Amino acid sequence: MSPPQAAERAPSTPRAEELPSRQRRKEARPQELLDAALALFVEKGFAATRAEEVAQRAGVSKGTLYLYYPSKEELFKAVVRQNLGALIAEGQEAVAQYEGATGDLLVFLMMTWWGRVGGTPVSGIHKVVVAEVRNFPDLAQFYADEVITPADALICSAIQRGIDRGEFRPVPLHETALALMAPVIFLALHHHSVGACPVHGCAQVDPAATLRVHLDLVLRGLQVRGAGEGQA
Repeated sequence: MSPPQAAERAPSTPRAEELPSRQRRKEARPQELLDAALALFVEKGFAATRAEEVAQRAGVSKGTLYLYYPSKEELFKAVVRQNLGALIAEGQEAVAQYEGATGDLLVFLMMTWWGRVGGTPVSGIHKVVVAEVRNFPDLAQFYADEVITPADALICSAIQRGIDRGEFRPVPLHETALALMAPVIFLALHHHSVGACPVHGCAQVDPAATLRVHLDLVLRGLQVRGAGEGQA
């Protein structure tokens, strides 16, 4: 999931560094607000975060925040869309264009996810969702529509690709996709819970190494058995 190529800039379009400082700041403001919101949502949770705190951290007034995002709920949705929805869309494009082995494709998808989400502050979104969306049904539905369903479809399409190419044995798609993703979500939650505390006597978790072992186990289970092997 490499970043999309930047569109060719029209000759008449000024570069960001050529714009007046006030205009550059205005163009950067939505991103500054999203960065501030992500940090506060992860630190304090959705319910405890106040709009004025987001505005203060971003260095703007509360009124300015509402010009871009009319409510805290819309701000949360924008954070999710930018950090998770966009990555899922990139993954869908990668599956459509990938030419190599499907096992390598799944490794690519999962390790890219960890690099872009799991090992970054963005993974804290999972903690917020698990802890709080039950009290915010509209946000729960939004998260299901924007993240859970598309992510499931993405992984299922990759697994189906392997089956169609004769690389994977036939397996139930949704259950297999969940088996792939569940430990990844666990690692993200661990990173923002026990993993963030100085706990003694507890084995340290290396997320990337754990993820590689998990992928190895799952991919071996997906492989088509040789003709001489017995059925499970």
